[in-house]
This record gives sequence, C-alpha cells and structure tokens, in this order.
Amino acid sequence: MDDHGRGSGPRPPDSGEDPLDPGTPDPLPYEGVWRFTAPAVDASVPQARHAVRDLLYRQGVPVSDDLVQGLLLIVSELVTNAVRHAALLSPMLGVEVAVGAEWVRVSVEDNHPYRPTALEAAHSETGGRGLLLVREVTREAGGVCDVEHTSSGGKVIWAALPLKSLRVS
Repeated sequence: MDDHGRGSGPRPPDSGEDPLDPGTPDPLPYEGVWRFTAPAVDASVPQARHAVRDLLYRQGVPVSDDLVQGLLLIVSELVTNAVRHAALLSPMLGVEVAVGAEWVRVSVEDNHPYRPTALEAAHSETGGRGLLLVREVTREAGGVCDVEHTSSGGKVIWAALPLKSLRVS
C-alpha cells in the first residue's frame, strides 16, 4: 500500500470549531488524516486492516480494543466489497483514516458509480451481509455511516465512531 501523506485534516462539519478563530484549541498530537491506496485485489484486505491498526497505534490514538476491532472489521468489509464489486471499473481503491479529538472515521473510495445496497442474505449463504455488519458495528459504537458520490463519479463509503464509548454502565 502507498501512503500518500498526512495532514492536520478537517474537523467534522458539526464540530463548531473555526480554524481561523484564535480561540480554537490546537489539534491533539494524534489528530490528522491519512490516505492509503491499494490495488483492488484480495491481498489488499488484510494489508488495509493492518495499515489502519498500525496507524492508530503509531499515532497514539486513544482507542479501546473494542473500538479497534470494530474499525478493523469495518475496513475489512468495505475493502472486500470494493474488491469484489468495483474492481472491474476501479482497479485502485483508497482507504482513508481521519482522526479528530473525539472521533475516528474510516472510509473506502472506489471509482465504481453504483451505490451499494445492504442485502438480507439467506442463512445458507456465506456472504452478502457485509454492509449490514458495518451498519450494526457502527450503530453499536454510537457512530454514523453513509455512502457519498465523489466528484469523479465514484463513491466513498465511510463510518465515523466516537473515541469515547457512549454506553453507560
């Protein structure tokens, strides 16, 4: 996988923080946006998962083991879907990790124009539940996920999860 740079990264649109306002706090050391590209082949699934895991730990992102496992499952499912369903029109895919003070967002981008649909698979089928699993993991963590079209005609599927658990014990 190729690492195409790092940046301070955008904040979520609803954060209310203005980067031009001197009262805005400085970013935390682990905040940033990282993007990797990979060929749309099966070997990219574990490579993307390992790259995301290593990035979170290398940057010192305060993530629980449960959150890491959820994020890695989401990355695996989204990259697998891009490899299986978009490779013909998108021989390369992008994986992005954006970390803010209170959230982490993972996304997978490909150049295939069609928006995926979460399907209910029969119990006898071994696949077909990936997007349902992404939605459920995201929901349980108190996060959000969506699909957006890109300006180039492709799509990006993303999930944003809070760094702090929303569950009350």
